[in-house]
Amino acid sequence: MVRRPVAWVVAVVLFVEALGVAALNWFLGIVVDRQDMSLAGLDPDMMSTSSKAGGIVFGLYFALCGLVALLVALRNRRPAGFGRILLISVAVVHGLLGAFAWGLLGWPEFLFMVVVLALIVLLLMTYDGQEAPAAAEPEDTAPQGGDGGSPLTSPPAPTTP
Repeated sequence: MVRRPVAWVVAVVLFVEALGVAALNWFLGIVVDRQDMSLAGLDPDMMSTSSKAGGIVFGLYFALCGLVALLVALRNRRPAGFGRILLISVAVVHGLLGAFAWGLLGWPEFLFMVVVLALIVLLLMTYDGQEAPAAAEPEDTAPQGGDGGSPLTSPPAPTTP
Protein backbone atom coordinates (compact mmCIF):
# COMPACT_ATOMS: atom_id res chain seq x y z
CA MET A 1 0.00 0.00 0.00
CA VAL A 2 0.95 3.61 -0.36
CA ARG A 3 -0.30 4.77 3.05
CA ARG A 4 2.74 4.13 5.21
CA PRO A 5 5.38 5.49 2.78
CA VAL A 6 3.35 8.68 2.33
CA ALA A 7 3.06 9.08 6.09
CA TRP A 8 6.83 8.57 6.48
CA VAL A 9 7.58 11.12 3.75
CA VAL A 10 5.18 13.67 5.26
CA ALA A 11 6.76 13.18 8.69
CA VAL A 12 10.30 13.67 7.36
CA VAL A 13 9.31 16.70 5.27
CA LEU A 14 7.53 18.35 8.21
CA PHE A 15 10.49 17.75 10.55
CA VAL A 16 12.92 19.22 8.00
CA GLU A 17 10.56 22.12 7.41
CA ALA A 18 10.31 22.73 11.16
CA LEU A 19 14.08 23.00 11.44
CA GLY A 20 14.26 25.19 8.33
CA VAL A 21 11.56 27.62 9.50
CA ALA A 22 13.06 27.89 12.98
CA ALA A 23 16.59 28.42 11.62
CA LEU A 24 15.46 31.00 9.03
CA ASN A 25 13.53 33.07 11.57
CA TRP A 26 16.40 32.85 14.06
CA PHE A 27 18.81 34.06 11.36
CA LEU A 28 16.46 36.93 10.45
CA GLY A 29 16.26 37.87 14.13
CA ILE A 30 20.06 38.02 14.31
CA VAL A 31 20.19 40.16 11.14
CA VAL A 32 17.64 42.63 12.55
CA ASP A 33 19.52 42.74 15.86
CA ARG A 34 22.85 43.52 14.20
CA GLN A 35 21.46 46.23 11.93
CA ASP A 36 20.28 48.25 14.93
CA MET A 37 17.81 50.20 12.80
CA SER A 38 14.21 51.10 13.47
CA LEU A 39 11.39 50.26 11.08
CA ALA A 40 8.57 52.80 11.40
CA GLY A 41 9.55 53.51 14.99
CA LEU A 42 9.58 49.88 16.13
CA ASP A 43 12.17 48.77 18.65
CA PRO A 44 14.87 46.65 16.92
CA ASP A 45 15.28 44.46 20.02
CA MET A 46 11.54 43.74 20.02
CA MET A 47 11.61 42.88 16.30
CA SER A 48 14.55 40.56 16.82
CA THR A 49 12.95 38.84 19.80
CA SER A 50 9.60 38.44 18.06
CA SER A 51 11.26 36.96 14.97
CA LYS A 52 13.10 34.41 17.09
CA ALA A 53 9.98 33.60 19.11
CA GLY A 54 7.92 33.24 15.93
CA GLY A 55 10.51 30.86 14.51
CA ILE A 56 10.40 28.72 17.63
CA VAL A 57 6.58 28.67 17.69
CA PHE A 58 6.21 27.77 14.01
CA GLY A 59 9.05 25.26 14.24
CA LEU A 60 7.33 23.54 17.16
CA TYR A 61 4.01 23.61 15.27
CA PHE A 62 5.52 21.91 12.21
CA ALA A 63 7.38 19.45 14.45
CA LEU A 64 4.13 18.56 16.25
CA CYS A 65 2.42 17.99 12.90
CA GLY A 66 5.40 15.85 11.85
CA LEU A 67 5.01 13.85 15.06
CA VAL A 68 1.36 13.18 14.20
CA ALA A 69 2.39 11.98 10.73
CA LEU A 70 5.10 9.82 12.31
CA LEU A 71 2.56 8.22 14.66
CA VAL A 72 0.28 7.56 11.68
CA ALA A 73 3.17 5.84 9.90
CA LEU A 74 4.13 3.75 12.92
CA ARG A 75 0.62 2.68 13.89
CA ASN A 76 -0.78 2.40 10.34
CA ARG A 77 -4.04 3.91 11.56
CA ARG A 78 -5.73 7.08 10.46
CA PRO A 79 -5.26 10.19 12.58
CA ALA A 80 -8.16 10.95 14.87
CA GLY A 81 -9.24 13.90 16.95
CA PHE A 82 -6.61 16.55 17.58
CA GLY A 83 -4.06 14.89 15.28
CA ARG A 84 -6.46 15.04 12.34
CA ILE A 85 -7.19 18.69 13.09
CA LEU A 86 -3.44 19.41 13.17
CA LEU A 87 -2.89 17.75 9.79
CA ILE A 88 -5.81 19.61 8.24
CA SER A 89 -4.51 22.91 9.63
CA VAL A 90 -0.99 22.27 8.33
CA ALA A 91 -2.50 21.53 4.91
CA VAL A 92 -4.28 24.90 5.00
CA VAL A 93 -1.06 26.60 6.11
CA HIS A 94 0.81 25.06 3.17
CA GLY A 95 -1.91 26.23 0.80
CA LEU A 96 -1.54 29.79 2.09
CA LEU A 97 2.26 29.60 2.05
CA GLY A 98 2.06 28.34 -1.53
CA ALA A 99 -0.05 31.34 -2.53
CA PHE A 100 2.40 33.72 -0.86
CA ALA A 101 5.36 31.89 -2.39
CA TRP A 102 3.86 32.25 -5.87
CA GLY A 103 3.52 35.99 -5.45
CA LEU A 104 6.71 36.74 -3.54
CA LEU A 105 9.31 34.09 -4.33
CA GLY A 106 8.47 32.35 -7.60
CA TRP A 107 7.28 29.08 -9.03
CA PRO A 108 9.90 26.67 -7.60
CA GLU A 109 8.95 27.54 -4.03
CA PHE A 110 5.26 27.44 -4.99
CA LEU A 111 5.79 23.99 -6.49
CA PHE A 112 7.45 22.77 -3.27
CA MET A 113 4.53 24.01 -1.17
CA VAL A 114 2.00 22.42 -3.50
CA VAL A 115 3.83 19.08 -3.40
CA VAL A 116 3.88 19.15 0.41
CA LEU A 117 0.19 20.12 0.41
CA ALA A 118 -0.58 17.22 -1.94
CA LEU A 119 1.31 14.78 0.28
CA ILE A 120 -0.60 15.90 3.37
CA VAL A 121 -3.93 15.65 1.58
CA LEU A 122 -2.94 12.22 0.25
CA LEU A 123 -2.10 11.15 3.80
CA LEU A 124 -5.49 12.31 5.02
CA MET A 125 -7.42 10.79 2.12
CA THR A 126 -5.80 7.35 1.99
CA TYR A 127 -6.79 6.64 5.56
CA ASP A 128 -10.36 7.93 5.09
CA GLY A 129 -11.59 4.74 3.43
CA GLN A 130 -10.27 2.59 6.24
CA GLU A 131 -13.11 1.28 8.38
CA ALA A 132 -12.99 -0.35 11.75
CA PRO A 133 -13.06 -4.17 11.53
CA ALA A 134 -16.39 -4.43 13.38
CA ALA A 135 -18.07 -1.91 11.09
CA ALA A 136 -16.84 -3.65 7.94
CA GLU A 137 -18.64 -6.91 8.75
CA PRO A 138 -22.30 -7.10 7.71
CA GLU A 139 -24.84 -7.45 10.44
CA ASP A 140 -26.72 -10.68 11.05
CA THR A 141 -28.49 -11.61 7.82
CA ALA A 142 -29.81 -14.99 8.94
CA PRO A 143 -33.58 -15.42 8.70
CA GLN A 144 -35.52 -14.73 11.84
CA GLY A 145 -36.43 -17.86 13.70
CA GLY A 146 -34.31 -20.94 14.03
CA ASP A 147 -30.90 -20.94 15.64
CA GLY A 148 -29.25 -18.35 13.33
CA GLY A 149 -29.10 -15.67 16.02
CA SER A 150 -26.03 -13.72 16.99
CA PRO A 151 -23.98 -15.13 19.89
CA LEU A 152 -24.27 -11.77 21.65
CA THR A 153 -28.06 -11.79 21.84
CA SER A 154 -30.11 -13.94 24.14
CA PRO A 155 -32.34 -16.66 22.68
CA PRO A 156 -36.03 -15.91 22.29
CA ALA A 157 -38.14 -16.35 25.41
CA PRO A 158 -40.31 -19.48 25.49
CA THR A 159 -44.00 -18.93 24.90
CA THR A 160 -46.70 -20.22 27.21
CA PRO A 161 -49.79 -21.99 25.82
